[in-house]
Amino acid sequence: MSLYLLFDVGNTRLKWAAVESSQHPSDRQKKLWAYSGSITSNALQSAEARIEIADYIAKTLPKPDAIAFTCVAGPQAISNIQSLFPQWNDLTWQQLTGDSQYVGMRTLYQNPETLGADRWAAVIGARALSNINSLIINAGTATTIDLLGANGVHYGGWILPGLSLMQESLQSNTAQLPLAQRKDRLVGFGINTNDAIIGGCDAAQIGAIILATEVAKQMNHPVEKIWLDGGNAKILANEITKSGVLNSLAIETTEGLVLRGTWAWLLHQI
Repeated sequence: MSLYLLFDVGNTRLKWAAVESSQHPSDRQKKLWAYSGSITSNALQSAEARIEIADYIAKTLPKPDAIAFTCVAGPQAISNIQSLFPQWNDLTWQQLTGDSQYVGMRTLYQNPETLGADRWAAVIGARALSNINSLIINAGTATTIDLLGANGVHYGGWILPGLSLMQESLQSNTAQLPLAQRKDRLVGFGINTNDAIIGGCDAAQIGAIILATEVAKQMNHPVEKIWLDGGNAKILANEITKSGVLNSLAIETTEGLVLRGTWAWLLHQI
């Protein structure tokens, strides 16, 4: 049985997972990511931390048959991660990029090489799970919203600051607004500054999603499902549910959508 090792190198988190050849990217069992982990991406900048990461993974897993990754953290992060396992230097690291080809799919991005690898991987991951008109939302450092048609066409998307970036921007660029803290609050307008900031940032994210569904409808690709991934996915899903504005749509929070797409793509490379 073959083993495949996958990495998602983001701006904030480095995630990895190993999957067996008996599994498939369309699988949804709870133990799909049994061999997985996540740390801050900054850890890759430390030689000592890289040694610890490599030692942990190498002791946890047997030598994989293939390694694939996506990276949006820059060239140095790519060099750092590829240096982790000199003992496996006979393996070729397969890098998924925004212009990587995937059977049955294409993007309308004008310059596909500028499409974020994580966005493209997440779109592929969503395709592996369903063949319906979908919005793929990665709620991380930035929030990305992408439209995938049932025909396999990626129609593009939007990039906006993530929840934390929005809140930090208000603190950094205003004289009197504090860094807001998320607390239990009623849905609606905030009646104190903290809730006004949290509610406003949530509203901006949810409003973008609502507008995306309207634009998709005007394009004759009405959204049937919303896939949510990323560090803020559960928060955003909870706020969407409380608001009740998208109750007509199926919304699913899916862990590791970028890893899933990287995995699906890798299977076409080996």
